Amino acid sequence: MITAELTVIPIGTGDTSISEYIAAAVSILEERGIKYEINGVGTLIETEDSQKLFDAVKAVHEAVFNEGAKRVSTHLKIDDRRDSEKTMEQKVESVEKKL
Repeated sequence: MITAELTVIPIGTGDTSISEYIAAAVSILEERGIKYEINGVGTLIETEDSQKLFDAVKAVHEAVFNEGAKRVSTHLKIDDRRDSEKTMEQKVESVEKKL
């Protein structure tokens, strides 16, 4: 199972608000049926297919440009675990049990 953290930063927008750009990016994940969870500084993504992940990240990156950003900084962190199928929720539960 692949868990990834995606952060997309639009630059050159003329405004400090970026919610419209993030909404456009997240809509790409929705359209592609990719499981995600947004938070205040990024988006967690879960998929079993690395190609699906990379294709979605490329589309998200382009979507922010399509919204009018002059420059886009995209950061992707990937946790690809193949010895066990653990969901995002299960990973969090494992830590919480130890607290």
